[in-house]
Amino acid sequence: MKTRNLILIICLGGLLFVPLLGMVHLFDWDEINFAESAREMLLTHTYSYLQIDFQRFYEKPPLFIWVQALSMSLFGINEFAARFPNAVIGIITLLLIFNIGRKLINEKFGWIWILCYIGSFLPHFYFKTGLIDPLFNLFTFAGIYQFILLTNAENFKAARNFRIAMWAGVFIGLAILTKGPVALLVTLFCLFFYWCTYRLKSVIPFRYLIVFLLTAFIVSCAWFGLETIRNGPDFLFAFIKRQIELFKNPDAGHGGPFYFHFLVLFFGCFPASVFMFSAFRNDKSETFAVLNMKKWMDILLFTILLIFSIVKTKIIHYSSLAYFPITFLGAYGIFRLIWLDKAKPKNLLISALLLISLLVSLAVSAIPYLARHINLIEPYINDSFGKAALKANVHWSGWESLVGIGYFVLFTTGVFLFLKSRFRIYGVVMMLMAGTFFIQLTLYIFTPKIEVYSQKAAIDFFIGHQNKDCYVTVWGYKSYAQLFYTRKKPPLHQNEGDMVFAKHISKPVYIVTKAGNEDAVNSLMKYQDFRQAGNENGFVFLKKDDTGGK
Repeated sequence: MKTRNLILIICLGGLLFVPLLGMVHLFDWDEINFAESAREMLLTHTYSYLQIDFQRFYEKPPLFIWVQALSMSLFGINEFAARFPNAVIGIITLLLIFNIGRKLINEKFGWIWILCYIGSFLPHFYFKTGLIDPLFNLFTFAGIYQFILLTNAENFKAARNFRIAMWAGVFIGLAILTKGPVALLVTLFCLFFYWCTYRLKSVIPFRYLIVFLLTAFIVSCAWFGLETIRNGPDFLFAFIKRQIELFKNPDAGHGGPFYFHFLVLFFGCFPASVFMFSAFRNDKSETFAVLNMKKWMDILLFTILLIFSIVKTKIIHYSSLAYFPITFLGAYGIFRLIWLDKAKPKNLLISALLLISLLVSLAVSAIPYLARHINLIEPYINDSFGKAALKANVHWSGWESLVGIGYFVLFTTGVFLFLKSRFRIYGVVMMLMAGTFFIQLTLYIFTPKIEVYSQKAAIDFFIGHQNKDCYVTVWGYKSYAQLFYTRKKPPLHQNEGDMVFAKHISKPVYIVTKAGNEDAVNSLMKYQDFRQAGNENGFVFLKKDDTGGK
């Protein structure tokens, strides 16, 4: 890679992903969940396993939490430090896809792939979060890419093939250490479907698969194996049990229809998801390497949709690995329309681009108006907490709608330039950059306001009791915010959590619950001597004073 491109990509990624990372508090659950694990890791100096509320946490391996803990040791325990790793991972991801695109076709294609990634909504957004998925996706895609190289390696020497298979195992092993064995599951499914496309003929010598599996096993055992030797198989059994639960049952209300991820990926990866359909047709001028890459990306996308459509728990970022195949295919569809086919884009493609951009623009532009006229949507909200939260004092000037309007104007201008063969590349760049600016402005303008409705009252309450000698917990809903934002310290007694409801307590107890839990609130006030200490934006704050207990 040329030094100029390297510097440009690093500067672009840094400009897009690093600024304003600490602008809003971490969001429940996942962002705070991972950050709290990293905080407790630093506080207790326990690096060999994860904790939540200073109890063993069996849902994730520790690699990403180690990275977050390192970031927090450099920048302090705060939102910026929790999200900074993904900004760096975002830059590395852009460098990776550019390098793959450059080698596969040329530098123009590499840049188009980058623009598709940063110009599509969710792929860009996830590098501004503290979620575990960007690192997991990077390792998993890097591992699968080694198999793409391996199936291209007709003229490679056997020694190089062994190295490629070994690197595949290293990357998948690291992905397993990041989020678990789903990385191996996805890879094996992709290999199986690829094998099926060749009518079950041998496409990868068996010895290379053995090298891959053995390497992945050794890398993943760097933690899983040591943990089992040190503390027995409890973690492994609990981890597997938890994954089965997520597969079989919706987790804490995170259910959804079978087609959930189809919709998420189509609209969340716009406009790459629309351009993607121009890439499916094969052309005689395409090299075997390009055809092979397309085949693998088709298979990877199909595999992700298949697995996570079957999984009962439906969470948006579960299918985020699909951002790689969708943006690749979208970029290739654009490349074909500009430099290969050079034919006039089909009316269906143009109609889809205009319609979806209009819907996005209308949705975003309507938010400020509806926020200033809550009475229009209040009758449609049946949730007590939701009704109370919408009454939060949030200032909407109305000018926020210009974000949606401006996006549609820029995007539409790009579409019309795209229709002119001489200006087609400029039209594509304008459409994708319109998405990039739209994401940045939406995060900057809308996210702080949305946080006020969703969680800020509770977060402010927790921060107000930070490092104070009291018990703070939640009741009737799941949260990790009370742990992270009160900077909870390791309990002095193993059964300290039970002291919240003890008859005699040695320090004040605070409980945060939500509107709609009236029965629980009344019970706590009647039988547990709690009194209401306030309520705000749908959150109810209860307090029980020190009774002099020990």
